[in-house]
Amino acid sequence: MHQYWTLCRAEHPESVRPRQEGNDLIDIQPLTPNLGSQVSGVDLAKLEATEVATIKAALLERMVLVFRSQDLTIEEHKAFGRHFGPLHTHPSKRTLGVKGDPEIFEVKATSTSQYANGEVWHNDLPCESEPPLGSALYLRESPDCGGDTMFANMYEAYDSLSEPIRSLIDGLTAFHDGRQDLANYGIILEPDQHYPSASHPVAPRHPETGRRMLFVNTAFTVKINELIRNESDALLRLLYEHVGDQPRIQCRVRWEPGTLILWDNRCTQHRAVWDYFPETRRGERVTMQGSAMTV
Repeated sequence: MHQYWTLCRAEHPESVRPRQEGNDLIDIQPLTPNLGSQVSGVDLAKLEATEVATIKAALLERMVLVFRSQDLTIEEHKAFGRHFGPLHTHPSKRTLGVKGDPEIFEVKATSTSQYANGEVWHNDLPCESEPPLGSALYLRESPDCGGDTMFANMYEAYDSLSEPIRSLIDGLTAFHDGRQDLANYGIILEPDQHYPSASHPVAPRHPETGRRMLFVNTAFTVKINELIRNESDALLRLLYEHVGDQPRIQCRVRWEPGTLILWDNRCTQHRAVWDYFPETRRGERVTMQGSAMTV
């Protein structure tokens, strides 16, 4: 038994443990003490019920799970996502008429791209009235080097704020607008086009763990509703820097073809590092439907 799991049993008796069944072993190794684990000994295309339960428990505890050397078809990728809930349809396909599989969001940057997906810290689609539960990104092509994804733990982001700031944000809500994110890619909607927007608590509780977490981000958050603009801008800037400037609440994952990363979209943020131009990075993401954010 690895040291990590020994510590988990002592500090968190309910923690997930590696599953031994015959000669098969799901091995879960931490990427950092506060966030992320690499999972081996499992074929995501042929999961048993006990394996799904182990992965679900590990996701709640570790928030970011990395699976390497997977060989998934599009349908197998979608089937994996459905273990965690119904799949979400991206609003670009739901409201803007973008073609393609409604349950697949392509992530791709090449030598001709002007932008790469997700270059700033964000949750996926907090502009939805019910933000997604999580996402699973499967990479089919990666550059020879570079192209990592960074993740940040929003439980730790909240807990590491001073008590006066936590008390302030506990009663606040923020407005998230998908049009702000689209503008990051040079996309401006026509007057007759619509895209989701929604308000959520700045520090909601996770619907499954009950823990407080920070829920504002650079890509989508427009304003804190209860504050005037200058106050809102100042507080949001403080919170964004608090997330981006703390390596101890972050982890960084290196990609290779056949890698799938599953993350809890509610209590993490992530950003893609576009340091591989002019090479190509290409994959597909499935996203699972979530629920309303509450305090």
